[in-house]
Amino acid sequence: MTQAAARHFDLLPPLSLYIHIPWCIKKCPYCDFNSHAAPDTIPEALYIDALIRDLNAELPHVWGRRLSSIFIGGGTPSLFSAQSFDRLLSHVHAVLPCKADMEITLEANPGTFEQNKFRDYRQAGINRLSIGVQSFNDQYLQALGRVHDGQQAMRAVEMADLAGFDNFNLDLMYALPAQSTADVVNDLSTALSLGPTHLSQYQLTIEANTFFHSHRPQQLPDNDLIWEMQDQSQHILSQYHFSQYEVSAYAKIGKQSQHNLNYWQFGDYLGIGAGAHGKISRADNQQIYRVSKLKQPKAYMQHAGSAAAINQQTDLAYEHIDFEFMLNALRLKEGFASELYQQRTGQPLSEIKQKLELAVSKGLLQIDQQTIKPTDHGFLFLNDLLLIFLND
Repeated sequence: MTQAAARHFDLLPPLSLYIHIPWCIKKCPYCDFNSHAAPDTIPEALYIDALIRDLNAELPHVWGRRLSSIFIGGGTPSLFSAQSFDRLLSHVHAVLPCKADMEITLEANPGTFEQNKFRDYRQAGINRLSIGVQSFNDQYLQALGRVHDGQQAMRAVEMADLAGFDNFNLDLMYALPAQSTADVVNDLSTALSLGPTHLSQYQLTIEANTFFHSHRPQQLPDNDLIWEMQDQSQHILSQYHFSQYEVSAYAKIGKQSQHNLNYWQFGDYLGIGAGAHGKISRADNQQIYRVSKLKQPKAYMQHAGSAAAINQQTDLAYEHIDFEFMLNALRLKEGFASELYQQRTGQPLSEIKQKLELAVSKGLLQIDQQTIKPTDHGFLFLNDLLLIFLND
Protein backbone atom coordinates (compact mmCIF):
# COMPACT_ATOMS: atom_id res chain seq x y z
CA MET A 1 0.00 0.00 0.00
CA THR A 2 1.42 3.40 -0.93
CA GLN A 3 1.67 6.23 1.56
CA ALA A 4 -0.72 8.35 -0.49
CA ALA A 5 -3.32 5.57 -0.56
CA ALA A 6 -2.88 4.73 3.12
CA ARG A 7 -2.94 8.23 4.55
CA HIS A 8 -6.01 10.42 4.66
CA PHE A 9 -6.39 13.83 6.29
CA ASP A 10 -9.90 14.86 7.27
CA LEU A 11 -8.57 18.38 7.71
CA LEU A 12 -5.17 20.05 7.58
CA PRO A 13 -3.40 21.09 10.81
CA PRO A 14 -3.00 24.67 12.02
CA LEU A 15 -0.23 26.56 10.24
CA SER A 16 2.54 28.61 11.85
CA LEU A 17 5.48 30.58 10.45
CA TYR A 18 9.04 30.37 11.77
CA ILE A 19 11.50 33.11 10.71
CA HIS A 20 15.21 32.55 11.38
CA ILE A 21 17.72 35.37 11.91
CA PRO A 22 21.15 33.70 11.83
CA TRP A 23 23.49 36.27 13.42
CA CYS A 24 24.66 36.80 16.99
CA ILE A 25 27.19 39.19 18.49
CA LYS A 26 29.27 36.05 19.04
CA LYS A 27 28.67 32.31 19.06
CA CYS A 28 28.01 30.90 22.54
CA PRO A 29 30.18 27.84 23.33
CA TYR A 30 27.19 25.64 24.22
CA CYS A 31 25.03 26.58 21.21
CA ASP A 32 24.37 24.10 18.39
CA PHE A 33 21.74 26.20 16.61
CA ASN A 34 22.43 27.69 13.20
CA SER A 35 23.98 30.94 14.39
CA HIS A 36 26.97 32.90 13.11
CA ALA A 37 29.06 35.72 14.55
CA ALA A 38 27.73 38.95 13.02
CA PRO A 39 29.90 40.84 10.54
CA ASP A 40 30.75 44.48 11.24
CA THR A 41 27.77 45.47 9.09
CA ILE A 42 24.85 43.05 8.98
CA PRO A 43 23.18 42.99 5.52
CA GLU A 44 19.82 43.55 7.17
CA ALA A 45 17.85 44.91 4.21
CA LEU A 46 19.21 42.24 1.86
CA TYR A 47 18.30 39.52 4.34
CA ILE A 48 14.74 40.81 4.68
CA ASP A 49 14.53 40.81 0.86
CA ALA A 50 15.65 37.17 0.91
CA LEU A 51 13.07 36.24 3.55
CA ILE A 52 10.32 37.78 1.42
CA ARG A 53 11.45 35.80 -1.64
CA ASP A 54 11.63 32.65 0.48
CA LEU A 55 8.09 33.14 1.78
CA ASN A 56 6.73 33.86 -1.68
CA ALA A 57 8.22 30.58 -2.93
CA GLU A 58 6.45 28.69 -0.12
CA LEU A 59 3.01 30.16 -0.80
CA PRO A 60 1.83 27.63 -3.42
CA HIS A 61 2.12 24.87 -0.78
CA VAL A 62 -0.26 26.62 1.64
CA TRP A 63 -2.81 28.47 -0.50
CA GLY A 64 -5.98 29.23 1.43
CA ARG A 65 -4.52 28.33 4.81
CA ARG A 66 -4.44 30.78 7.69
CA LEU A 67 -1.47 31.55 9.91
CA SER A 68 -2.06 30.97 13.61
CA SER A 69 1.30 32.20 14.98
CA ILE A 70 4.68 33.64 14.02
CA PHE A 71 7.97 33.09 15.82
CA ILE A 72 11.12 35.06 14.97
CA GLY A 73 14.09 33.14 16.33
CA GLY A 74 17.82 32.84 15.92
CA GLY A 75 20.54 33.68 16.39
CA THR A 76 19.70 37.03 17.91
CA PRO A 77 16.73 38.61 16.11
CA SER A 78 16.93 41.70 18.32
CA LEU A 79 20.03 42.70 16.37
CA PHE A 80 17.59 43.74 13.61
CA SER A 81 15.64 46.98 13.61
CA ALA A 82 11.90 47.20 14.18
CA GLN A 83 11.61 48.83 10.75
CA SER A 84 12.92 45.65 9.10
CA PHE A 85 10.45 43.46 10.96
CA ASP A 86 7.64 45.89 10.17
CA ARG A 87 8.42 45.52 6.46
CA LEU A 88 8.56 41.74 6.71
CA LEU A 89 5.41 41.36 8.81
CA SER A 90 3.52 43.74 6.53
CA HIS A 91 4.36 41.44 3.63
CA VAL A 92 3.28 38.36 5.61
CA HIS A 93 -0.11 39.95 6.28
CA ALA A 94 -0.43 40.93 2.62
CA VAL A 95 0.11 37.43 1.24
CA LEU A 96 -1.35 35.12 3.91
CA PRO A 97 -4.61 35.16 5.87
CA CYS A 98 -3.77 35.60 9.55
CA LYS A 99 -5.64 34.74 12.70
CA ALA A 100 -6.92 37.83 14.46
CA ASP A 101 -4.66 38.84 17.35
CA MET A 102 -2.30 35.96 16.60
CA GLU A 103 0.76 35.46 18.75
CA ILE A 104 3.90 37.03 17.20
CA THR A 105 7.01 36.25 19.24
CA LEU A 106 10.48 37.76 18.93
CA GLU A 107 13.56 36.27 20.61
CA ALA A 108 15.66 38.99 22.23
CA ASN A 109 18.91 38.93 24.17
CA PRO A 110 19.81 41.43 26.91
CA GLY A 111 22.37 43.92 25.72
CA THR A 112 21.16 43.99 22.09
CA PHE A 113 18.46 46.63 22.39
CA GLU A 114 17.30 49.72 24.15
CA GLN A 115 13.88 50.80 25.40
CA ASN A 116 12.95 52.68 22.21
CA LYS A 117 13.72 49.56 20.19
CA PHE A 118 11.31 47.56 22.33
CA ARG A 119 8.58 50.15 21.79
CA ASP A 120 9.17 50.02 18.05
CA TYR A 121 8.94 46.22 18.06
CA ARG A 122 5.59 46.48 19.82
CA GLN A 123 4.34 49.02 17.29
CA ALA A 124 5.46 46.73 14.44
CA GLY A 125 2.97 44.13 15.67
CA ILE A 126 5.21 41.92 17.79
CA ASN A 127 3.17 41.10 20.91
CA ARG A 128 5.31 38.55 22.75
CA LEU A 129 8.99 38.46 23.69
CA SER A 130 11.23 35.55 24.58
CA ILE A 131 14.23 36.96 26.43
CA GLY A 132 17.38 34.82 26.60
CA VAL A 133 18.49 35.54 30.15
CA GLN A 134 19.97 32.06 30.93
CA SER A 135 21.15 33.27 34.36
CA PHE A 136 21.30 36.38 36.52
CA ASN A 137 24.60 35.27 38.03
CA ASP A 138 27.59 36.96 36.38
CA GLN A 139 29.86 33.99 37.12
CA TYR A 140 27.69 31.62 35.13
CA LEU A 141 26.95 34.13 32.38
CA GLN A 142 30.68 34.50 31.79
CA ALA A 143 31.17 30.73 31.82
CA LEU A 144 28.39 30.39 29.22
CA GLY A 145 30.01 33.04 27.02
CA ARG A 146 27.04 35.41 27.23
CA VAL A 147 27.55 39.06 26.26
CA HIS A 148 25.34 40.51 29.03
CA ASP A 149 25.53 40.59 32.81
CA GLY A 150 22.84 40.04 35.43
CA GLN A 151 21.96 43.72 35.77
CA GLN A 152 21.48 44.06 32.02
CA ALA A 153 19.20 41.05 32.08
CA MET A 154 16.98 42.61 34.76
CA ARG A 155 16.99 45.95 32.95
CA ALA A 156 15.92 44.26 29.71
CA VAL A 157 12.81 42.87 31.38
CA GLU A 158 11.99 46.25 32.91
CA MET A 159 12.30 47.89 29.47
CA ALA A 160 10.03 45.27 27.93
CA ASP A 161 7.39 46.08 30.54
CA LEU A 162 7.71 49.82 29.94
CA ALA A 163 7.36 49.21 26.19
CA GLY A 164 3.98 47.56 26.72
CA PHE A 165 4.82 43.86 26.60
CA ASP A 166 2.52 42.10 29.04
CA ASN A 167 3.26 38.62 27.65
CA PHE A 168 6.86 37.45 27.74
CA ASN A 169 9.00 34.39 28.32
CA LEU A 170 12.30 34.18 30.16
CA ASP A 171 14.84 31.48 29.23
CA LEU A 172 16.89 30.04 32.08
CA MET A 173 19.53 27.30 32.06
CA TYR A 174 20.44 25.05 34.96
CA ALA A 175 22.77 22.15 35.76
CA LEU A 176 25.70 24.38 34.84
CA PRO A 177 29.30 23.45 35.79
CA ALA A 178 29.87 24.05 39.53
CA GLN A 179 26.28 25.30 39.98
CA SER A 180 24.52 24.54 43.25
CA THR A 181 20.82 24.06 43.90
CA ALA A 182 20.85 27.36 45.81
CA ASP A 183 22.20 29.09 42.69
CA VAL A 184 19.37 27.60 40.60
CA VAL A 185 16.80 28.73 43.16
CA ASN A 186 18.26 32.25 43.21
CA ASP A 187 18.07 32.50 39.41
CA LEU A 188 14.52 31.22 39.36
CA SER A 189 13.37 33.48 42.20
CA THR A 190 14.89 36.52 40.48
CA ALA A 191 13.20 35.62 37.20
CA LEU A 192 9.79 35.14 38.83
CA SER A 193 10.07 38.47 40.68
CA LEU A 194 10.15 40.19 37.26
CA GLY A 195 6.64 39.03 36.38
CA PRO A 196 7.00 36.76 33.31
CA THR A 197 3.93 34.97 31.99
CA HIS A 198 5.99 32.04 30.72
CA LEU A 199 9.29 30.49 31.76
CA SER A 200 11.52 28.03 29.93
CA GLN A 201 14.04 26.19 32.08
CA TYR A 202 16.56 24.12 30.15
CA GLN A 203 19.14 21.68 31.46
CA LEU A 204 22.57 22.35 29.95
CA THR A 205 23.60 19.49 27.71
CA ILE A 206 26.85 19.38 25.76
CA GLU A 207 25.99 18.86 22.09
CA ALA A 208 28.48 17.47 19.58
CA ASN A 209 28.66 20.52 17.32
CA THR A 210 29.67 22.99 20.02
CA PHE A 211 32.86 24.62 21.30
CA PHE A 212 32.28 23.09 24.74
CA HIS A 213 32.29 19.61 23.22
CA SER A 214 35.29 20.00 20.94
CA HIS A 215 37.55 22.41 22.85
CA ARG A 216 36.42 22.85 26.43
CA PRO A 217 34.89 19.74 28.05
CA GLN A 218 32.67 20.58 31.02
CA GLN A 219 32.11 18.77 34.30
CA LEU A 220 28.35 18.89 34.82
CA PRO A 221 26.46 18.16 38.06
CA ASP A 222 25.62 14.51 38.73
CA ASN A 223 22.14 13.11 38.24
CA ASP A 224 21.18 13.30 41.93
CA LEU A 225 22.01 17.00 42.07
CA ILE A 226 20.18 17.66 38.80
CA TRP A 227 17.11 15.90 40.19
CA GLU A 228 17.29 18.07 43.32
CA MET A 229 17.50 21.21 41.12
CA GLN A 230 14.44 20.10 39.14
CA ASP A 231 12.46 19.22 42.25
CA GLN A 232 13.17 22.53 43.98
CA SER A 233 12.42 24.49 40.80
CA GLN A 234 9.07 22.84 40.24
CA HIS A 235 8.06 23.44 43.85
CA ILE A 236 8.84 27.17 43.52
CA LEU A 237 7.12 27.47 40.15
CA SER A 238 3.93 25.91 41.51
CA GLN A 239 3.94 28.46 44.35
CA TYR A 240 3.92 31.21 41.71
CA HIS A 241 1.02 29.50 39.89
CA PHE A 242 3.10 28.31 36.94
CA SER A 243 2.06 24.96 35.48
CA GLN A 244 4.42 22.67 33.60
CA TYR A 245 2.81 21.92 30.26
CA GLU A 246 5.86 20.66 28.35
CA VAL A 247 9.20 19.12 29.32
CA SER A 248 11.00 22.48 29.72
CA ALA A 249 8.09 24.96 29.64
CA TYR A 250 5.98 26.49 32.41
CA ALA A 251 3.21 29.05 32.04
CA LYS A 252 0.53 30.91 33.88
CA ILE A 253 -3.07 30.04 32.97
CA GLY A 254 -3.76 30.80 29.31
CA LYS A 255 -0.17 31.89 28.59
CA GLN A 256 1.28 28.77 26.99
CA SER A 257 3.27 29.51 23.85
CA GLN A 258 0.76 28.98 21.05
CA HIS A 259 3.55 28.63 18.50
CA ASN A 260 5.35 25.93 20.46
CA LEU A 261 2.08 24.13 21.21
CA ASN A 262 1.55 23.86 17.48
CA TYR A 263 4.95 22.15 17.19
CA TRP A 264 4.20 19.69 19.99
CA GLN A 265 0.73 18.92 18.63
CA PHE A 266 2.28 18.04 15.26
CA GLY A 267 0.92 21.09 13.51
CA ASP A 268 2.36 22.50 10.30
CA TYR A 269 4.86 25.33 10.00
CA LEU A 270 6.62 27.17 7.25
CA GLY A 271 10.31 27.82 7.90
CA ILE A 272 12.01 30.74 6.20
CA GLY A 273 15.56 31.97 6.72
CA ALA A 274 19.05 30.46 6.75
CA GLY A 275 18.87 26.96 8.22
CA ALA A 276 15.12 27.21 8.92
CA HIS A 277 13.08 24.00 9.03
CA GLY A 278 9.46 23.51 8.03
CA LYS A 279 6.83 20.76 8.10
CA ILE A 280 3.88 20.80 5.74
CA SER A 281 0.92 18.42 5.26
CA ARG A 282 -0.53 18.40 1.76
CA ALA A 283 -4.11 17.53 0.88
CA ASP A 284 -3.43 17.03 -2.84
CA ASN A 285 -1.18 13.98 -2.42
CA GLN A 286 -1.84 13.14 1.27
CA GLN A 287 1.84 13.56 2.10
CA ILE A 288 3.71 15.16 4.98
CA TYR A 289 7.13 16.56 4.21
CA ARG A 290 9.93 18.32 6.03
CA VAL A 291 12.15 20.89 4.37
CA SER A 292 15.24 22.81 5.48
CA LYS A 293 17.00 25.79 3.92
CA LEU A 294 20.69 26.44 3.30
CA LYS A 295 22.52 27.21 6.56
CA GLN A 296 25.15 29.71 5.45
CA PRO A 297 23.65 33.22 5.35
CA LYS A 298 25.54 34.30 2.22
CA ALA A 299 24.48 31.25 0.20
CA TYR A 300 20.94 31.49 1.54
CA MET A 301 20.58 35.14 0.51
CA GLN A 302 21.95 34.36 -2.94
CA HIS A 303 19.46 31.54 -3.61
CA ALA A 304 16.41 32.43 -1.46
CA GLY A 305 13.19 31.98 -3.40
CA SER A 306 14.62 29.30 -5.71
CA ALA A 307 14.94 25.54 -5.45
CA ALA A 308 18.66 26.02 -4.87
CA ALA A 309 17.90 27.45 -1.41
CA ILE A 310 16.54 24.09 -0.23
CA ASN A 311 19.10 22.15 1.75
CA GLN A 312 16.99 19.01 2.18
CA GLN A 313 13.41 17.88 1.61
CA THR A 314 12.06 14.54 2.81
CA ASP A 315 8.65 12.90 2.86
CA LEU A 316 7.72 11.39 6.22
CA ALA A 317 7.34 7.65 5.67
CA TYR A 318 3.98 6.21 6.68
CA GLU A 319 5.63 3.49 8.78
CA HIS A 320 7.61 6.08 10.82
CA ILE A 321 4.90 8.66 11.35
CA ASP A 322 3.85 7.29 14.75
CA PHE A 323 7.32 7.96 16.18
CA GLU A 324 7.43 11.44 14.60
CA PHE A 325 4.07 12.28 16.15
CA MET A 326 4.87 10.85 19.59
CA LEU A 327 8.31 12.50 19.66
CA ASN A 328 6.42 15.79 19.76
CA ALA A 329 3.08 15.10 21.41
CA LEU A 330 4.38 13.14 24.39
CA ARG A 331 6.49 16.13 25.45
CA LEU A 332 3.19 17.61 26.59
CA LYS A 333 2.52 16.77 30.22
CA GLU A 334 -1.23 16.43 29.61
CA GLY A 335 -0.70 14.46 26.43
CA PHE A 336 -3.10 14.82 23.52
CA ALA A 337 -6.70 14.18 22.53
CA SER A 338 -7.08 10.70 21.03
CA GLU A 339 -8.60 11.99 17.78
CA LEU A 340 -5.59 14.27 17.22
CA TYR A 341 -3.50 11.30 16.09
CA GLN A 342 -5.74 10.55 13.11
CA GLN A 343 -6.12 14.24 12.31
CA ARG A 344 -2.38 14.99 12.23
CA THR A 345 -0.93 11.75 10.84
CA GLY A 346 -3.71 10.63 8.49
CA GLN A 347 -3.61 7.09 9.90
CA PRO A 348 -6.03 5.46 12.36
CA LEU A 349 -4.99 5.07 15.98
CA SER A 350 -5.78 1.36 15.70
CA GLU A 351 -2.62 0.88 13.60
CA ILE A 352 -0.44 1.46 16.65
CA LYS A 353 -2.67 -0.38 19.12
CA GLN A 354 0.02 -2.91 20.08
CA LYS A 355 2.59 -0.20 20.80
CA LEU A 356 0.09 1.75 22.90
CA GLU A 357 -0.80 -1.38 24.88
CA LEU A 358 2.89 -2.14 25.47
CA ALA A 359 3.50 1.40 26.76
CA VAL A 360 0.51 1.06 29.09
CA SER A 361 1.70 -2.34 30.36
CA LYS A 362 5.07 -0.82 31.25
CA GLY A 363 3.40 1.94 33.27
CA LEU A 364 4.63 4.65 30.90
CA LEU A 365 1.35 5.68 29.28
CA GLN A 366 -2.25 6.11 30.36
CA ILE A 367 -5.25 6.12 28.05
CA ASP A 368 -8.87 6.99 28.57
CA GLN A 369 -11.65 7.56 26.04
CA GLN A 370 -10.56 11.11 25.23
CA THR A 371 -6.86 11.44 26.12
CA ILE A 372 -3.49 9.74 25.75
CA LYS A 373 -0.75 11.02 28.02
CA PRO A 374 2.43 9.93 29.77
CA THR A 375 2.14 8.70 33.32
CA ASP A 376 4.23 10.58 35.87
CA HIS A 377 6.79 7.80 35.49
CA GLY A 378 6.59 7.96 31.69
CA PHE A 379 7.12 11.71 31.71
CA LEU A 380 10.27 11.29 33.78
CA PHE A 381 11.55 8.52 31.50
CA LEU A 382 10.34 9.92 28.22
CA ASN A 383 13.12 8.37 26.15
CA ASP A 384 12.07 4.89 27.27
CA LEU A 385 8.49 5.66 26.28
CA LEU A 386 9.47 6.99 22.87
CA LEU A 387 11.60 3.92 22.10
CA ILE A 388 8.44 1.85 22.02
CA PHE A 389 7.22 3.85 19.03
CA LEU A 390 10.62 3.89 17.35
CA ASN A 391 10.85 0.10 17.21
CA ASP A 392 8.75 -1.95 14.81
